[in-house]
Amino acid sequence: MPIRKRLEWFPLVNGAAFVVLCLTMIAPIVHLAAVSLSSRFYAEAKLVTFWPRGFNVDVYKTIFNMGNIWTSMGNSVIITVFGTLIALAFTATLAYPLSRPQMNGRKWVLRGIIVTFVFSAPLIPNYLLIRSLGMENTLWVLMIPGALNAFNVIIMKTFFQGISSEMFDASKIDGCSELGSFARIAIPLSTPVIATIALFHAVGQWNSYFTALIYIRSKDLMPLQVLLRNLVVEEQANNVANSAEVATMLTPEMLKAGITLFATAPILIVYPFLQKYFVKGAMVGSLKE
Repeated sequence: MPIRKRLEWFPLVNGAAFVVLCLTMIAPIVHLAAVSLSSRFYAEAKLVTFWPRGFNVDVYKTIFNMGNIWTSMGNSVIITVFGTLIALAFTATLAYPLSRPQMNGRKWVLRGIIVTFVFSAPLIPNYLLIRSLGMENTLWVLMIPGALNAFNVIIMKTFFQGISSEMFDASKIDGCSELGSFARIAIPLSTPVIATIALFHAVGQWNSYFTALIYIRSKDLMPLQVLLRNLVVEEQANNVANSAEVATMLTPEMLKAGITLFATAPILIVYPFLQKYFVKGAMVGSLKE
């Protein structure tokens, strides 16, 4: 077969492979939606695949009437929004000086940051530190300790280095300080990388539950993912149903499916608005210094 004909077939095969891959990712979400919108009889008999049977919305009526899920949702929104803003502030203020050639010792600082890729703080010393700082059983413990990530710092540093040095020189001639150059030039030109890091961190914050399991004791401070984890892992769906007074109408599987979609929907809604920045921002990490 000529090389040209083989190359013509490659996009078709490649596209078909990606379509199949996308379907394997979408299928579980479609199945959960079908189970949550089906009647108890079909869900309990496991007769639902990718289309609701005995359509009803009792699961979502139950979820919307659950006070604890809205409390957990509010906690997750606070953690995600403010945690992402804190992470962006920390990351940008560390990455910018590392990108400036006049910073003394910046390579040693960068090497120290890279070490954290391999070594992380053990759990017990980390717990003792958090406890001594008085952040245990507060929302701050879910936002501040994990705000700085070496991967994000390197991505933003690389992006800052790609900005023309003439622009910074011109700002210095106009009397701008380093802080002024950072605020007026570096940040406005860094929308793609800021959106990418914000998406990375926001998704991580939204999906995180292990930190809350360790440091949070109050049920009023539990994020949404901890509630979801209790339903799926610890089989507490029956207790949730009883508290909502709908145990006879729904099965635990229906509640799990509905709450899983409820917890996933916010990130799925936000992602399309950041998608146009995602590829451009993610690719800057591949540029060499």
